[in-house]
Amino acid sequence: MYKKLAELIDCLKQHQGALTLHERCFIYNLLSDAAYELIQISHPVLNVKLVPQERVIDNDYNPNKVASPEYRLLSKSIKTDGLTMPVVVGGHDAESQNYYIVDGYHRSKLIKSDSIINESLNGLIPVSILDSTLDQRMASSVRHNVARGVHQVDLTANLIVKLKAMNWLDEDIASELGMDKDEVLRMQQTTGLAEAFKDHTFSKAWE
Repeated sequence: MYKKLAELIDCLKQHQGALTLHERCFIYNLLSDAAYELIQISHPVLNVKLVPQERVIDNDYNPNKVASPEYRLLSKSIKTDGLTMPVVVGGHDAESQNYYIVDGYHRSKLIKSDSIINESLNGLIPVSILDSTLDQRMASSVRHNVARGVHQVDLTANLIVKLKAMNWLDEDIASELGMDKDEVLRMQQTTGLAEAFKDHTFSKAWE
């Protein structure tokens, strides 16, 4: 078996010059699938795929912002060390073949916008794929950000309100986001008050 595998690898190496980028990506993704099935360890990071950058779509709920110095440092890191972490995506759309970002928006943005990084990756984005629905992706985005200590409270609170609108129970939100129920309730109350008064013009009589 090992001999046949070695022969297959040698064959691929011998013909790689005749293969198009699309064909090389197709083979890489097939091999990644095969290795993932072989290893029998169910962690998405062990099955990284190469996806054209135009198929990796930003989400509209990401509660994570990076200041300019950190963003420049991320760019420097990728240019110096290479891309060391895949972009986490989910919600594969079978019709459009698009993937939606769960974590790694800034890495994706740099790959798309920085000509040096883009050229080094041939316009491809390495992705780790979660099989998840929209609400599951939203919760996962918060978990990724909180684990790094970089989430913003107001945006996390807005996300909680969205999950409530999807009929999530407080205890489910608390469990999925690593919070306690009181914290979930406080965030709902704070966001609700802000929403109620966002268009209100207050009197200056108190001045």
